[in-house]
Amino acid sequence: MAYKALYRTYRPSTFDEVAGQQHIVKTIKNALATGKLAHAYLFTGPRGTGKTTMAKLLAKALNCEEGLGHQCNMCKNCRAIMEGSHPDVLELDAASNNSVDDVRELIDKVKYGTILGRYKVYIIDEVHMLSTGAFNALLKTLEEPPEHVIFILATTEPHKILPTILSRCQRYDFTKVSDKDIKERLRVVLEEEEIPFDEKAVDLIISLCDGGMRDALSILDQVLRYSGDKLNEQDIMDVFAIESTSEKLALLNSIINSDTQDVLKRLNNYILKGTDIKRLTDDLLGILKDILIYQTSANSEYLNYLNEQQAADLSACLSEEETMKMIEALLNAQKDFKNVPSITSLFQVVVLNMCLIRKGKKKVVQNNFDIPNFQEEIEPEKDSIAEVKPNPVVEQPKPEPVVEPEPVIEEVQSEPEPIPEPVKEIVPEPVKPVEEVKPIIKEEKHEETSLFDFDFNQIEVPESITYIHGTLKEDRFEIPDEMMIQIMVMSKKDIKNHLLDSWNDLKKLTAHPTLSKSASMLMDGRVLVSSNDVLILEYPFKKQMEKLNLIANQKDLQTVIKTVFGKEMFVYAVDRGESVRLQQIFINKKQVNKLPRINEIDIKIERKD
Repeated sequence: MAYKALYRTYRPSTFDEVAGQQHIVKTIKNALATGKLAHAYLFTGPRGTGKTTMAKLLAKALNCEEGLGHQCNMCKNCRAIMEGSHPDVLELDAASNNSVDDVRELIDKVKYGTILGRYKVYIIDEVHMLSTGAFNALLKTLEEPPEHVIFILATTEPHKILPTILSRCQRYDFTKVSDKDIKERLRVVLEEEEIPFDEKAVDLIISLCDGGMRDALSILDQVLRYSGDKLNEQDIMDVFAIESTSEKLALLNSIINSDTQDVLKRLNNYILKGTDIKRLTDDLLGILKDILIYQTSANSEYLNYLNEQQAADLSACLSEEETMKMIEALLNAQKDFKNVPSITSLFQVVVLNMCLIRKGKKKVVQNNFDIPNFQEEIEPEKDSIAEVKPNPVVEQPKPEPVVEPEPVIEEVQSEPEPIPEPVKEIVPEPVKPVEEVKPIIKEEKHEETSLFDFDFNQIEVPESITYIHGTLKEDRFEIPDEMMIQIMVMSKKDIKNHLLDSWNDLKKLTAHPTLSKSASMLMDGRVLVSSNDVLILEYPFKKQMEKLNLIANQKDLQTVIKTVFGKEMFVYAVDRGESVRLQQIFINKKQVNKLPRINEIDIKIERKD
């Protein structure tokens, strides 16, 4: 039997199973109990909130053999409606059947009596997609339908429906399902499926589904296919390319400290992992909103992202004005995302701008956060500078310790205003202290600049290139879907993780006179699949993919990979759309046990001059 998605398997079969929408359930139940039924209903609200489900439940309640208002799910009518085969319950998708002829064909059938049930029920989904002519054709029948006919119209955009249609319908507004109701429903599904789970994972699904019960079950379904019938927070973050709360706090901590070096490293890591930047922006906004709430009310009851201790510590390190400036910067970024070709570059600029808001201010105490760090910071030196900076004792010429010139140097670097003349005269020999500080600064940045300290004479260019047999197509390489699935089966997680951890080392060759172009091309990609001999990269744009797959570029690409990672690998690229499609094929085959076995795979590696 074919696999059935969770949102279809666990679709409510009675009014009592509906998650949320109790105001609608109660009204419809009362109407059925009293027999005061409308001839046309309009169900409107966000996607995935139960409009079509409620329409089918109402159709069952109208036609159940046990009586009006019942939903036994056992009689012939109930079973036929659940299977979608009832002759008196007709569904029309207005998105694809929106012409005048489609509506006229429907109207012609209205006059005929029922076959099995008491009522003919016409469910028109996405009704706002009907053309003006189709609406006008429906108008008269909708106003005065036969007594045995009930129309149920469903839409996410009621403002697009003609006012003359709206005035003839009884309108029900569906709201987003509350977090509590979604959690209860997810618990039922997980317990029914006997799947172990943790609370944080359920909460993360709730935050991703945005009040849509169908979306929540679809997300759960997708994660379970990835994780292998268990549910944990890390798997959800891997599937949907989102960062943990601790990582977001780490980024915000570096922003507050104006630690641009650590911020840039984190941003680069997000790009390599393919993190959802829009989602990350939303979450940073949520954290800053929690900080602002705590700053203005000192009340932890309304915090969604932070606990009280975190909110208190962050609030102590930010003023309300600074918090608002950061919120405004992120809100403006959200507006601009749709107008720029690269949201990643825009996000980098916005985050760096947020660092400038905090430049030279009090540092955050990191001990209260369970956050990862990319590098060790020299906090004592930074703190000592920050403490000495506001001290006006600089004007006193009495003491002359070595530490004294540091405030002068720091003010020249951090303050854009010129130093007053008297200060220059008071410090007679500023040259010596500067030379003593410079080696320290160089040592801090040595790790960064050493990436380019590479002996280009050690690079060996291969006489021939490695490639997969049968993939040569004129001037480029092309791998068919079947072979791609075989490569995905043969992929090795340890090799992929090694490449991801060291991917930044490609910077070593960005200064090479001939290989810099290939190194930059590789850095723009994201490691998707990796086996011993084959490396598959994912690119956001098709032109990038096509350029990398040219035969003429393969030798330089393989030279870079061999030089940096010590592996001879054939390099191939797919765009984001192909990546999603191939992963879906892989998942579908895995569900029905159709994936090839490793011992059956025969991928021949050849060499070409």
